[in-house]
Order: sequence, then C-alpha cells, then structure tokens
Amino acid sequence: MAWMSGMAIHQLVFYFTYSGLTDRYPHLLGLSMPWPVLHGPFLFLYVSAMTQEKPLRVRQVLPHFIPFLMLTVLAIPFYLLSGEEKIVVVAANGKGYEWYILIHQALILMTGLGYVAWSLIRIHRHRSKIKQWFSNAEKVNLRWLEYLSIGLGCIWLLVLFFDDWIIFTGVVVFVLFIGVFGINQLPIFYSHPDIVKNSLHPDPPSFDDFVTPTPETDKDIVRYAKSGLKESEANDLHIRLTRLMEEKDYYKRNDITLADLAAILDTHPNYLSQVINEKEQKNFYQYIHFFRVRAFIQAARLDEKKHYTLLALAYDCGFNSKSTFNKYFKAYTGKSPSEYFSE
Repeated sequence: MAWMSGMAIHQLVFYFTYSGLTDRYPHLLGLSMPWPVLHGPFLFLYVSAMTQEKPLRVRQVLPHFIPFLMLTVLAIPFYLLSGEEKIVVVAANGKGYEWYILIHQALILMTGLGYVAWSLIRIHRHRSKIKQWFSNAEKVNLRWLEYLSIGLGCIWLLVLFFDDWIIFTGVVVFVLFIGVFGINQLPIFYSHPDIVKNSLHPDPPSFDDFVTPTPETDKDIVRYAKSGLKESEANDLHIRLTRLMEEKDYYKRNDITLADLAAILDTHPNYLSQVINEKEQKNFYQYIHFFRVRAFIQAARLDEKKHYTLLALAYDCGFNSKSTFNKYFKAYTGKSPSEYFSE
C-alpha cells in the first residue's frame, strides 16, 4: 500500500507538468525530483516482506530511504526560489544546478537497477528456502514477483531512452500488474502462525542462521552449526517422523507444510527441517515428494486403480502439477512414468 501510494503521488506530480499546471503554479516545479529513487527500495522491501520469516522492523526499513532524503535536502535551495526563478532554471535546463542533476541521475540508476538486481537475488534465495518449508512450491515461488522486478528494471531502461510520456505509461502498466498479482498475496512465512510455534525448545534458531542449500542439490545439506538440537532428540524426532509418514498419508495433502508436520510432532519446524536434512539427506520438498512417488507407484499397480490416468493418480498422491510429478518421478526412478510402467 505504501509503495502504490508513492507511485500514485509520483504519477500525480507528473500530471501537474504534463497538463501544464506547473506553468500556472510554478511553485509545483521540482516536486517530482526525489520520487524516482523510492521505487527501487520499495520493490526490495516488498520482496523482503514477502520472503522473510518475520515482519520487517523499522530499523531495517529506514536506511533504504536515505537517497530520497538526500535528494530532498539537496533540492532545498531550488525549492526556496520564487516561482519566476524556478521557471528560469527549468527553461535553462537546470543551469546552476548541474551538480544536482548529476547526483540525481546517478542515484536513480544506482537505486533502480541496483535494487532490481538485489530483489532478484533475494527471490532466487527464497526458492531454495521454500523447499525447506513447503511440499508444493508453485504457489509460493514468487514467479510473478520476479517478473515484477524485471518489469521495474525495464522501466529504468525506458528512462535512459524515452521521454516522460512513455515512461509513465509504462508505470501505469506496472501498477496494474501489481494490482492483478500482488494485492491478495500474503507474506509467505509469517502469515502461517505454526511456523513460529515454539513448543520443544525456548529459543529455536532461525533459518537465517543456517547455510541454505542450493536448489535440487542433495550434497549441499544444511549443517545447522548453531542448532541446539541434541543428537538423542534428533534421533527420537526422526523415529517419530518416520512412523508418522509410514502410518499416515499426510504427504497426500496437496498443501502440507513443514509447519503442519512440526505441529503434529510437537516440535519447532526448524528442528524438524534439521532432522530431515541430516537423517534423510533431503530437504522437506524432496522428502515429501519421495513418499508421493512411492505412493503413486503402489497405487498404479493396483487393479482397482487401472481405470485412472497416471496424472489423476499423481494428483491423488499429492502432486499439484504434471511437470513437478514428471520431474520427481524421473529423479527417484531414473525413468519417466510411461517408461517405468511399460516394462
């Protein structure tokens, strides 16, 4: 909401110039100068709010607005000019304020492209993290937010080559994109209260304390160097987890999460993730898909299931997309489903 409000104000100030209102009220000139450097930080903070385990704190947010405050303070000499003097400066293409123009352009490019790159990196890391939490990652992989970040980067490229009319038309499309995809999107981690459940240990570590494994890499398992989970506790939790997965079909729930299993086992999700990583040599995402593939193979061999399609059986076992099913079936069997059952 804060970001969209900022974009609305920025668009409104641009309209003052586009409509000629600044010619009648020259004191409005220059109001838009600091606003472009807000969008990069807002994008990054939005991405951070979506991907962090805990809500953002004020001290995490404020430093990102230093460029905006800097441009605002540096523009005070211009703001103090009379309306007639402002018109003269604008007509002379900023004569006498060349230093400000250079700083302004440098900060726009730095905050624009820099924050876009930073946001894309954070989204990439997020995709590694969610496989420690969720059994189906398609709905929480923030693909749309990746496109949003790339879109903002394209707008900054428009700034380099096109006039304001083209740029702000792009901004309108950008705002509509946020409206369609982002308004109903909840923060992924701290919107789930079970994720911060604390029943077994008084101060369980955060995932930020651990080294996050790269996606789909079994060898790069989290080491949990700062974990307080004792070996005996880990073994007990692993036994209870294995019994639960063998006796119950929780993995068939399409939306099962690490927090769900942790609540059932009365432990903290981070400790459960540690046990899965260390004892099973898998992340949670891979662990659940192993059971789904196994259940699928067992179901496909039953005579009473012969009238089902392979995809229908896959959905019944907890998969929610054909591509994910094919990918993990081949990962665990070395063959595609059709090849496996044609033998």
